[in-house]
Amino acid sequence: MKGAPRYACQQCGAAYPKWTGRCEACGAWNSLAEEAPRSGPPKGLGGGKGHALEFVALKGDSSGPARRRSGIAEFDRVCGGGLVAGSAILVGGDPGIGKSTLLLQVAAALAAPGAPTAYITGEEAVDQIRLRAERLGVAASPVQLATASSVRDIAASLDGARPPHFVVIDSIQTMYLDTLDSAPGTVSQVRGAAQELIALAKRRGFVLVLVGHVTKEGLIAGPRVLEHMVDTVLYFEGERGHQFRILRAVKNRFGATDEIGVFEMGDRGLAEVPNPSALFLADRNGDDGEDGGVVAGSAVFAGIEGTRPVLVEVQALVAPSVLGTPRRAVVGWDATRLAMVTAVLDARCGLSVGANDIYLNIAGGLRIVEPAADLAVAAALVSALTETPMPADTVVFGEIGLSGRVRPVSHADARLKEAAKLGFSEAWTPQRRGHNGEGLRTKPIGHLSELVARLAPRRRRQVAVAE
Repeated sequence: MKGAPRYACQQCGAAYPKWTGRCEACGAWNSLAEEAPRSGPPKGLGGGKGHALEFVALKGDSSGPARRRSGIAEFDRVCGGGLVAGSAILVGGDPGIGKSTLLLQVAAALAAPGAPTAYITGEEAVDQIRLRAERLGVAASPVQLATASSVRDIAASLDGARPPHFVVIDSIQTMYLDTLDSAPGTVSQVRGAAQELIALAKRRGFVLVLVGHVTKEGLIAGPRVLEHMVDTVLYFEGERGHQFRILRAVKNRFGATDEIGVFEMGDRGLAEVPNPSALFLADRNGDDGEDGGVVAGSAVFAGIEGTRPVLVEVQALVAPSVLGTPRRAVVGWDATRLAMVTAVLDARCGLSVGANDIYLNIAGGLRIVEPAADLAVAAALVSALTETPMPADTVVFGEIGLSGRVRPVSHADARLKEAAKLGFSEAWTPQRRGHNGEGLRTKPIGHLSELVARLAPRRRRQVAVAE
């Protein structure tokens, strides 16, 4: 029936003819909001004949898109080497993590007399942005600042004779279209506002950055189609009480995905970290260790984030469980994969690991997602269980199968080269052909039991940690 109300889920965008307490599509509770339906089909589709498309060859004379560098190397790296004119970027992150700080610094770095930039906020007042600019030391930068929530007003301001080259919208959840009868932040408003702004950016050729709120699950709030509409999706991650911040690309039409940029939060904003491996390992050696300052339960993992090799410390603590169900606390890694590694250690290596409480942490606030960290996690667990410190000059990487076999991983040479650059002299790696040690002593591991044999002498293998 024409004009009948409909209810859309604010988490996934599913539509229903009447209100229900739970969305059947995504399972979210109390997420349905009333939205006005379209009064008719879009203009131009009512019966007129469309225009024929002009097809071109796959190979052409045009070169790759021109990029503009902001001068902040870590931001440019995540964007694929620079910003592409007419592209749309979506930046998400937890509240207070530093999204507005980072983008204000980028806008100030790009601003120039002949290349204006604009920062439009719907959440803060002008004086608040000015106070932040003074704290960051960029108050003298020629950034055009405005507070607005109406997409119509924003489009009229940006569609002038000389539009800005770089525009930040903070945030897309506060924008609204006056043609839609729904509140700002709803699925229809977020989708409609983003569509209008992205179309304007493509037509006028400026870089558009949309700031997005995240849900309690860590996903960008609003319809999932929002991530498909933009060219690049960036997540700004980090622990609130930790000074490190990670800018991670999960989608990029103009560069590599899973690329990361590392920043350090200070009194004057975010400072880029050109060598994150050295920073993540800076506090690894202490004075209370038994083997060169390294305590038991610690292993250095040589990982790959995008195209960059990164060395991080994997910390594990294995303690007797006083509960019927052992506790698992994991920070920075997949808890399901930890359960798999402990099961393989129990079933294939004869260790009593799974019966204990296990606490696992990736130092520095970095989140590891690649399976190549399996061997480093296993090394940290065995080291903690047997109270045998890992050698201080050793890095570990490799994927563990359910049979206990250690499988090769990609980019092994890049991992070893980064380890050698930071002063490591030995690497425990999977067996592979054509292995290049990059100046390191490599000790191949074919089965997980070989790792246990190196860290757990025979007199310690039968240590009963869980009574």
